Amino acid sequence: MMRAILIVIVLVLVPGLAAAQDAALPLVVEGVGTEAPEQLSLSLQILVTMTLLTLLPALLLSMSAFVRMIIVLSILRQALGTAQTPPNQVLIGISLFLTFFVMSPVINTVNADAVQPYRDGTITMTEAVTAGLKPVRAFMLDQTRDADLKLFADIAGHSGFDSIDDVPLSVVIPAFMVSELKTAFQIGFLIFIPFLIIDLVVSSVLMSMGMMMLSPMLISLPFKLMLFVLVDGWALLLGTLASSFYV
Repeated sequence: MMRAILIVIVLVLVPGLAAAQDAALPLVVEGVGTEAPEQLSLSLQILVTMTLLTLLPALLLSMSAFVRMIIVLSILRQALGTAQTPPNQVLIGISLFLTFFVMSPVINTVNADAVQPYRDGTITMTEAVTAGLKPVRAFMLDQTRDADLKLFADIAGHSGFDSIDDVPLSVVIPAFMVSELKTAFQIGFLIFIPFLIIDLVVSSVLMSMGMMMLSPMLISLPFKLMLFVLVDGWALLLGTLASSFYV
């Protein structure tokens, strides 16, 4: 829910802040009963925006494809045995932009159904949040296993739902995160196998030659890098990751 609110508020506030206008920006609070909507002051709007921006990392982790991307890439680095190569900044950058690539249909739908109508004044903030949550929620449900949904529904005390649309976000989000972790580790296991075989072969050869003082990792690293490059590993892995999502 906060993700949609953040997108709406940031897109509404940034143009006004850039123009440095003294008048209040078009962020309103709906009145009660017949009272007219009240505009928030500029300072309060800035405070709300900065507060919501602090929630962006948590939203990125819990409601997007970022978790699967970063875990798989981290496991790949461990399997290669290259320590801090690629560095964390590179892995995070690849994961972030690959996440934007995968979720671009969801982002476009949120923009068309929620952000633009709200900026045009045709819908209220509540309606914009509701409309913006629908594609994000559908994305999470498409990646979530039924067993994980049932697990958290049982923990929350829900006996059952008439349809998948009745599942609350308090159940969808943790179930989505658990499913993403499972999928990421399954992909990581498959990535590890060929590199593990190379390590075992190199270790066996060194042991048979009596070279027990030589680190097998030092010898196997060039072979693993050569294998990864020959099979065009980066394109293969990133393409597989992107196509592993149901959008």
